[in-house]
Amino acid sequence: MGLVFTVVQAEIDELVSPGEDPSGYVRRLACGKAQAGYEPGSLTLGADTCVVVDNEILGKPCGQKQAEAMLLRLSGRTHEVITGVAAYDGQRVESIAVATKVQFCEISVALAKRYWSTGEPRDKAGSYGIQGIGGIFAERIEGSYSAVVGLPIAETEALLQLFNIDTWSMRIVGRRTPD
Repeated sequence: MGLVFTVVQAEIDELVSPGEDPSGYVRRLACGKAQAGYEPGSLTLGADTCVVVDNEILGKPCGQKQAEAMLLRLSGRTHEVITGVAAYDGQRVESIAVATKVQFCEISVALAKRYWSTGEPRDKAGSYGIQGIGGIFAERIEGSYSAVVGLPIAETEALLQLFNIDTWSMRIVGRRTPD
C-alpha cells in the first residue's frame, strides 16, 4: 500500500468459539490482535484469515498429515477464504470481513506431499499460500486476491479512511509520516 508501518506480533487465543461463524471468527481475532498490539498515539491494524470448506474453518495445519488432509479436502472444489481486518486507535475499533471464493484443481496425495516438502504450507490457513507455490492449485478466484493473501488492500484503505488517515500524503516520495 506504500505505507510506513511497524510489525508487532500479538499473541491471542485463536480457538473458534462454540457457534461462531467464520466471518465473526476472523473479525474477533483481527480486533484482538489490533488491541493487543496497540501503542498509545498510534493506529493499529490487526488481521486474520481462515479457509472455509463444508462450513468448517480450516486453520493452520499441526503437521504434515493434517496439511495433506486439508489439501485433499480442497482438491477439485471451491472453498471460501475470509479475512478480517480491524483498526484500533485506543478508543474505538472498526472491523471488516472480506470473503473470496477459490476454485482448486485436483490435488493428488503425491502432489500434497511434494507441496508439504517445500515448507510453505506449515503456517498457512488451509495449508496453502496463494501468493507462493500454492498458487498453482488455484484455477479461479472470485473476489479479492489480496484478501486471500491475508490483507484485503482496497478494504483496508477504506478502513483507514474511517480514522481520517491521509494515506495519500504518506505515499509522496520522501515523506515518512503524515501531516
